[in-house]
Amino acid sequence: MPTHIRSTPQRATDIGLDQPWIVILFNDDYHAFDDVVAQVQKATGCGHAEAFHITYAAHINGQAVAYIGAKRACERVASILCQIELRVEIEAA
Repeated sequence: MPTHIRSTPQRATDIGLDQPWIVILFNDDYHAFDDVVAQVQKATGCGHAEAFHITYAAHINGQAVAYIGAKRACERVASILCQIELRVEIEAA
């Protein structure tokens, strides 16, 4: 896993690959807003308006849920967000 991804520790019996997981995107002061929007689109496959909303929520609130899905899908999304060194976490929903 890239170093910018942090998963919440879980006991082995608590980990369910099919249960919902979330990718949390944290505010970023280093990238242009439009670059983050584009990376959210690339990572999640959502449209521009939804990516803008996610990025804006992270900017205003300090963090936002960028994606909800199976653990492996969340790991894929998080790794794409980390390609430009955005800070994310993956947590069980």
